Amino acid sequence: MDMLYNILIDPFVQMVDAPDFLIQVVWEGFVAGVLYALIALGFVLIYKASGVFNFAQGIMVVFAGLSLVGLHEKGVPAWLALILAIAIMAILAVCIEKFVMRPLVGQPDIILLMATIGMTYFLIGLGEVIFGGEPKQMITSELGLPTGSTAFEMGERGLVILQHIDIAAAVIALLMVGGLAVFFNRTRIGRALRAVADDHTAALSVGISLNQIWAIVWFAAGIVALATGIMWGARSDVSFALEIVALKALPVLILGGFTSIPGAIIGGLIIGIGEKVGEIYWGGLVGGGIESWLAYVIALIFLLFRPQGLFGEKIIERI
Repeated sequence: MDMLYNILIDPFVQMVDAPDFLIQVVWEGFVAGVLYALIALGFVLIYKASGVFNFAQGIMVVFAGLSLVGLHEKGVPAWLALILAIAIMAILAVCIEKFVMRPLVGQPDIILLMATIGMTYFLIGLGEVIFGGEPKQMITSELGLPTGSTAFEMGERGLVILQHIDIAAAVIALLMVGGLAVFFNRTRIGRALRAVADDHTAALSVGISLNQIWAIVWFAAGIVALATGIMWGARSDVSFALEIVALKALPVLILGGFTSIPGAIIGGLIIGIGEKVGEIYWGGLVGGGIESWLAYVIALIFLLFRPQGLFGEKIIERI
């Protein structure tokens, strides 16, 4: 009986008794969820263009962040380092298209997936050789990102503290998600991208350049990775551990749908807020650490009942 009370009643009693703390927890989850959505957006872009889950997106987040910080450590001014980091991601996109994707046109999806896994370990090795394996501090103030915090009083109900970097991260992530959603859903390139995802050979037959489309989407995914690396790095550090955080995009995609940009947003918020609330109010019942696995449990439940996700397309194949 006590166990049922601790699971079903006590957490909600705590929420009512301390609404300021609940708002703080939900806010932290919201920021994390928006950043998860931004990471997931990079996966969605590549999936739309190739129909394959890009296993390398996580290490692209790390590599982009390390490039920015590494250039600044070499004496390059912060904003010039940012421009050069964007150029590095553009060069990386062109190289991936020319040396990895172009030779694999028409190959089964599993071949493309294995190619992205190979790119992951190549970029890990390249990043360790160039930048070393130690965590690095993001150049937050040098880039003009806000620091400090603002406290909001809730009368007698307590205090809510919002970190300025979290507010900036949420705003920038939402603007990027919204801008890319409009670009890829309302433009000719967006329509061409969907055609490429459906059938590489058919897209080629109607004059769509796979080389151009793939270079564009990999560059867009690189820009998303750079923004994600900056924001996550500003909240913690830039290290290869961020690759594990980036893989949280997998349950986000399962919830929202692999081809849906709005789904990436909704899925990211569900995972971000869900794991924070679960860790704080139910984590003690299982010894803590809920944040490391709750997202995958939620994804498993969705796979059982709605494998295409909330906004994903249900694919029907005729035999």
